[in-house]
Amino acid sequence: MKQIRFVIYVGLIVALAVYVLPVQNVFASPSAQESVTASAVFVPEQVSELGFVTSGLVQEVLVNEGDSVKAGDVLIVLDAPELQYAVAAAEAALRSAQINAELQRYGRVKERRNGKIFWTQLPKEFIEIADIQVRQAQAALEIAQSTLAQTTLISPYDGVVASVDIAQGEFIQQGQDVITLATLDNLRLETTDLSERDIMKINVGDPANIYLDALDQNVNGKVVGISPIADRAGGDVVFKVTIELEFQPEDLLWGMTAEVTISK
Repeated sequence: MKQIRFVIYVGLIVALAVYVLPVQNVFASPSAQESVTASAVFVPEQVSELGFVTSGLVQEVLVNEGDSVKAGDVLIVLDAPELQYAVAAAEAALRSAQINAELQRYGRVKERRNGKIFWTQLPKEFIEIADIQVRQAQAALEIAQSTLAQTTLISPYDGVVASVDIAQGEFIQQGQDVITLATLDNLRLETTDLSERDIMKINVGDPANIYLDALDQNVNGKVVGISPIADRAGGDVVFKVTIELEFQPEDLLWGMTAEVTISK
């Protein structure tokens, strides 16, 4: 009797195992299908190619490749003595106009009436003309200063000088890129081979697991951007997805590659 019960119990366990395992596989398969794997490359969050809006000889290059700079730091200065003279002349003209305006405002005219001497204020029109001359001189100075400022290249934000493509004494053409500035302390990932079939499975905010080939390290991140425009890679239609890291590992460099697995 006990042997019969034992056989029945074993049969029930086997039957349950056969029944439950397929159900588990049914529930596990969708999550596996929702994962998407793609290749990606690290790029700075912000990259700028900097140049001048005017031409001229380079007087001084104040940074080297790899230097960290702050917003407002001077990077390159052009030699522009004629523009410096124009600013000095405009400053002198403004001071002269201001002095003249003060004289017109407080000046007096000597008049003799009925044998007596009177000191009367200058006509109002004289003062108004002097004030107009001051405003004109101020505007001329601002134009001269603005023109001179175009000969100084200033960092627009905190970053790292990725490249310097000019040297002291060389001639710079208008619009020529001379410095590459990037935010290397905040690198992001951009996918390079994500197909049009897989892009429909991804949403902003989806978690991502990132394997760094060069560092042999795994890092977590999340999707922060999906390009609405397709690119072509080797004849295939691909979409760029941008991924932000939870933290940036040491020794991570611009251009390193990674394998990204994006899931729900």
